[in-house]
Amino acid sequence: MSDKIAKAPEKVAGQPGRSRWRPTRRGFLIGAGIVAGGVALGYTYGVPWVRLQMAGIFDGAEGPPGSFPKEPWAWFEVLPDSRIRLYLMKVEMGQGVHTALAQVAAEELGIGWADLDVAQASTERDMGDSLMTSGSSSVTGLFEPLLAAAATFRSMLAGEAASLLGLPADQVVVAGRSFADSADAGRSVEFYTVATSRAEWEVPQEVTPLKRWQEYSVIGQSLPRVDIPAKVTGQAIYGMDARVEGMKYGAVVRPPTLVALPKSFQAGQAGEVEGVIQVVIADDFAGVVAESRAAAQAAVARIDATWDEGHRWQQAELEQLVTVGGSGGVVIQEVGDVSRWLGGEGTLTAEYRTPLAVHTPLEAQAALADVQPERVRVWCSTQGQGFVRGQVAKAIGVDEKIVEILPTYVGGGYGRKAGWEVAIEAARLSQAAGVPVHVGWTRAEEMRYGYFRPLTHHLLSGRVEKDGSLVAIEHRQASGDVAFDFLPPFMSAVMGADFGAYRGATIRYDVPNKRTVAYRRDMPLRTGWWRGLGLLPNTFAVESFVDELAHGAGMDPLAFRLRNLGDEGDSGRLKRVLQAAAELGEWGKPAPAGRARGIAATIDVGTPVAMVAEVSVDGGSGKVRVHKIAAAMDCGLVVNPDGAIAQVEGNIMWGVGSALIEELAVQDGQVVATNFDRYPLLTIQDAPEVAVVLVDSGDGKPRGVGEPPLGPVVPAIANAFFALTGRRIRQLPMNEARVKAALA
Repeated sequence: MSDKIAKAPEKVAGQPGRSRWRPTRRGFLIGAGIVAGGVALGYTYGVPWVRLQMAGIFDGAEGPPGSFPKEPWAWFEVLPDSRIRLYLMKVEMGQGVHTALAQVAAEELGIGWADLDVAQASTERDMGDSLMTSGSSSVTGLFEPLLAAAATFRSMLAGEAASLLGLPADQVVVAGRSFADSADAGRSVEFYTVATSRAEWEVPQEVTPLKRWQEYSVIGQSLPRVDIPAKVTGQAIYGMDARVEGMKYGAVVRPPTLVALPKSFQAGQAGEVEGVIQVVIADDFAGVVAESRAAAQAAVARIDATWDEGHRWQQAELEQLVTVGGSGGVVIQEVGDVSRWLGGEGTLTAEYRTPLAVHTPLEAQAALADVQPERVRVWCSTQGQGFVRGQVAKAIGVDEKIVEILPTYVGGGYGRKAGWEVAIEAARLSQAAGVPVHVGWTRAEEMRYGYFRPLTHHLLSGRVEKDGSLVAIEHRQASGDVAFDFLPPFMSAVMGADFGAYRGATIRYDVPNKRTVAYRRDMPLRTGWWRGLGLLPNTFAVESFVDELAHGAGMDPLAFRLRNLGDEGDSGRLKRVLQAAAELGEWGKPAPAGRARGIAATIDVGTPVAMVAEVSVDGGSGKVRVHKIAAAMDCGLVVNPDGAIAQVEGNIMWGVGSALIEELAVQDGQVVATNFDRYPLLTIQDAPEVAVVLVDSGDGKPRGVGEPPLGPVVPAIANAFFALTGRRIRQLPMNEARVKAALA
C-alpha cells in the first residue's frame, strides 16, 4: 500500500464546521451565459455575425474564465508544525505550475518558502471550477483569486494573533511560523496555536488590501521547484504507480480498425489463463481482471471478439477529406474588403499542409479505481479531474456525489491527459469484480487508441504595396476537430467551426483588409486536445506565408514584419519581441558558412513570442539540422523566470521534432505506429542550442506561458530553410524525402 496515496489525512487546524459549498460546474472555456446569449443574438443579427463575434472572443482570450472559492479555508490549512498547506486544483504535469502558484500564495502569506506545503486537491475538496489544467491558464486564472485568498487568510490569522497577544492588529508581523510583536520579537504565537484558538471563523466582509506588484519579493524569483524532491527520491506517485491494498490489474479488448464497431464478445479461453479473476463482457465492452498485468493482457488476447471493421481508410483519403473548399466555411475574422484586393494581378498564393500527430507522453494512460456501493475512488493521471468524475459516474451508473477523483502526478499531459477513457475502464472492471483495479495502457494502446492532432490544410492569399505595406491577406483553413468532441453537441451548432482547431489562424498584423475562414471536417478517427491546439499548424502556415510575402516584395523578413505592426497594444508587444529575438539571434549578421536564419512570431493567449532559427541542410541525405534557436517572449509579469524559460525550451524541442520528424500515418484503416520505431522523436543529439530572453510588458499582469512558444518554432525553421536554399517546403514534416524533392 502506498503511503503517498492511501494514508489517513494529516490532522490539520482551523477547518471550520459548515455545510459543503459546491459551485455549479460549467463547461470548458465557455459559460452558459455566452452560449445562450449567442443563440439569442443569432435571431437578431444572424448566425454568421454571432459566430464572428464569438470567434473574436476566443481569439483574444488570455485564458478561460473560471469561478474559484473566496473562502481562504478552501485553499489553506495550518498543519501541527505551523507550516501552511496550500491546496491546488491544478495538476502538476512537469510544467512547474505548483511552484508558480505556491509563489503567488507565499507572496501574500508573507511566510518563508520552506514553511509552505503544497498538496494536490481531489474532487472532494471544494475548489470551484477547475477548468482542467490546460490552455496556458493555470497561473493567469488563479493569480488574483489566490493572492486575495492568501491575503485574507493572513489577515484573519493576524487579527486573532493580535487578540491573543493583546496587541493592536497593526503591531503584529509574521516571524517564521509565528506571529510576533513588531516591537518585541520575544512575544509571539505560533500559527497552529492561532488556528486552533477558535472553533469558527468568519471571512471578513471588507477586502484585504494586496501588495502593489512593484513590491513583490517572492513573485519574480527563480525559486526551487516544490515537486523535485519527491521526484528525485522516487516518492512521487504517478498514475502508473498508484496502489492500494487488494488491488488487481485490468486490460481491455481493443478494436482492429479506427472505425470498428463490436458485434459480439465471448469469453473464449480467456478464463483459462492463470491468474485471471474475472472476464467482464458487455455489449460494447470486454475486459479481464487478473492478479498481474501480464495475465490480464494475455487473457484479453483470448477473448473471442467479432467486429464490423468498417471502411479501411488510407492516408491519401484522409488528406483529401481535410481540404479547404466547398460548403461549411465559417468566417472567424473579417476586416475591410478582402475580395476587392485579392485575386487579380499582384496576388500571391500558397498552400500548406500538416500531418496527423500522436501525443507521446512518457507515462501512458493509467488509472486505479475502487468502486464500492457507497463510495467510488479513482486515482488517475489526469488534467481534468472534474470531467473524469462526471464521465466515470455516468459510465458506471452512480451519483456523481459519491465519486472522488484523486489526481496523481502526471508524466506528461500535452492535452492527452484530458481524456477519461482509462478511468472509465478501470471503474467498469472494478465494479464488475468488486475489487480495486488498475489499468495501465501499453505504448501500442497509447499510440493507437487515444486521440490525435488532426490533419490541416491551408490556402493563403495576399497582396503587398510597393512600399512593403500589406494591403490584404486571407487565410482559409481546414482541420479536424480539436475541442468539439469534448463539449456538448450544441457547441458545434452555435459556433460552426472548432475554436481549438483555428487557434492561431487569424492574422495579427495591422492589415486594412484581412479575412480568416475555418472549415470543420469530420474525420473517421478521433482528434482532440493538443498542446497549443491549432497553434502549431496555423502559425506554420501564416508565418511561412508572411515570409513569402516579404521575399516577394524584396524585403528583409524582419523589416517586413515590423513595417506591418504598430507601436501600441498587442502590435507593439509583438514588434518588441521580434526586435528582441532578432538581437538575440544575431539577425542581420552573416550566418556561419552553410547556414541561414529564419524568423517567425505569433501572439497567443495574450503572450507574443518571436524566434530566430539557424539551420543547415545536408543535400546528400536531405537532413535538416537546427543548430540554434533564439526566442523572445513577453508573458507579462513573470512569476518564476526559470520555469518560464524552461517552458520555452520544452516547446522549442517539441517544435523542432514536429518540423522535421513527427508524422502519423494511417494504412488499411489503422494507425501504422505502435511504438517509437515507427514514430521517432527528436533526440538529444539533434537538439539545438537555445537562448531565451523574457520581455516584460511592465503592467504587472501575468500571461500564459505553457503553449504560446510552440507557435513560431516550425515557421522559423521553414523560413530559414528557404533563406538557405531558395526553396519552400509547405508540407510537414520537413523530412529527408521532402527535402530531397524540394532541392531536386
